[in-house]
Amino acid sequence: MRLAGQVAIVTGAGSGIGRASALRFAREGACVTVVDLDASAADAVAAEIVGEGGAAFGVAGDASREDDVATMVERTVQAYGSPTVLVNSAATTSFGTLAESAVQELDRVMRVNVGSAWICARAVIPLMRAAGGGAIVNLSSITGIVGAPGMAAYSTSKGAIITLTRTLALELAEEGIRVNCICPASIDTPMLQASFDRQADPQAARARNVKRHPLGRLGTAEDVANLALFLASDEAAFITGGTYVVDGGALLARRWQE
Repeated sequence: MRLAGQVAIVTGAGSGIGRASALRFAREGACVTVVDLDASAADAVAAEIVGEGGAAFGVAGDASREDDVATMVERTVQAYGSPTVLVNSAATTSFGTLAESAVQELDRVMRVNVGSAWICARAVIPLMRAAGGGAIVNLSSITGIVGAPGMAAYSTSKGAIITLTRTLALELAEEGIRVNCICPASIDTPMLQASFDRQADPQAARARNVKRHPLGRLGTAEDVANLALFLASDEAAFITGGTYVVDGGALLARRWQE
């Protein structure tokens, strides 16, 4: 029970990495607030946790809206007490080069991917400070490290999350609040499948993507959730400001190719 006594808020938890993290955290003893735009998805994940004997409830909300975030934090405090763990997993994707993407698309993606992490952190930091510490785990991407041609807005937002993580880690270290960042490669989630489905031959697109990973498969949401659990736990008590890849060797292989 590596998170026994901890109170966790996980955004974007209705599916994919957020869902896997919420389930993993609950199995390790945390009380979990499951946040998602889709009310039915959030409630379904919370029900799954409760069905396994854990403690959770779902909240429908937009993690990039301050009023929605205030509500999710207030409900968490009422149900379980002050949050001590935050996983910023809410995200959207975007396709197009800079030349193809209107500034409104950049605004949209930055608001969701970076704005949600910013707003949620602002909301929980005072409570973590009062509790004597906490852990924030942000979800970025390897595209935030090396860029992604054809995904200008998305890769820009993911790079910003890395810098936000490092900044918060320095600002909050003396208060016992650790902030770390995970950069996955291709993780087999509904969002990734949707990107395959946009292409003429989705199966061929998936096969090409698999070949980019030396371990010979796509990652799973659980692969990422396992690292999120470690970073949220006391086992990572001396780790902050870090950027950790979960990529099956893809980043290393790309560098060798270059």
